[in-house]
Amino acid sequence: MKAKGLKSLMNIPAALSIFLLVSFVILPACGGNNDENGDNGNGGHTTPLDPDADPVSEGSWYRPEVDTTWQWQLLETVNPDYDVEVYDIDLFDNSTSLITQLQGEGKRVICYFSAGSSEDWREDFYRFEETDIGEQLDEWEGENWIDIRSESIHGIMLDRLDTAVEKGCDGVEPDNVDGYANNTGFSLTYDDQLAFNRFLANEAHERGLAVGLKNDGGQAEDLVAYFDFELNEECHQYDECSEYDCFLDAGKPVFNAEYAGTLSEAQSLAESLCPLALNEDMRTLILPLDLDDSFRISCDE
Repeated sequence: MKAKGLKSLMNIPAALSIFLLVSFVILPACGGNNDENGDNGNGGHTTPLDPDADPVSEGSWYRPEVDTTWQWQLLETVNPDYDVEVYDIDLFDNSTSLITQLQGEGKRVICYFSAGSSEDWREDFYRFEETDIGEQLDEWEGENWIDIRSESIHGIMLDRLDTAVEKGCDGVEPDNVDGYANNTGFSLTYDDQLAFNRFLANEAHERGLAVGLKNDGGQAEDLVAYFDFELNEECHQYDECSEYDCFLDAGKPVFNAEYAGTLSEAQSLAESLCPLALNEDMRTLILPLDLDDSFRISCDE
């Protein structure tokens, strides 16, 4: 198209040709309006998702209750010995046999994956198109925000949900689903995020999987009908716990993790934090930031 346009200039008077030639050079291509976040116009490979999609609410997937106890471990060999009802573990790094083992002990298994970022150590990283990879997540080397409007990204996430089904997970925890409120490198809107999050929840339910909303308190009220639980990080630390009252009001649990640097720090924090968490009816754990099971305090114990 560009060559055809330049060729046609040869039949136009010289002055006008120069003007049009300059216009071709300096004007961005259609759909390529760059903005302050570095959005590249999305490359023309989007499939719009519907922010007003109705929730998939009928099905037999697992639905945890408000008082459900849990354990969260994403790094190192999973310790299967906690007397809890739910384990939240990494989708990629754990085997079907471990999931089956935990379930054989009467535990439900939630499988973690990032839905809003690329991680260059994952086995499907090669599928992420360069134009869909944005800014690095703060302090997480090798992990970058992605363009959740991209058709290619939607396909990757659907395949991850299918992997969760194949491995026998009872549910999923899609992470980094609040890109619209961060510096992603893309001009994501509230509705972009709402549409993507509702898409993830509905597709999980269509596959018989429970699904949790990860953080994203700013959209909690708009998403509570779509998700089965909330998994929050540090709402006590940042005085944000009230954002998730809508989940408790709907009879859905809020799994909360607060972080400490050492076991002694965690024990000290628990003295003031746990009475507050129990009063709010949150299922609060105090954990290391690496989520490697180097220590664990449960406010329910």
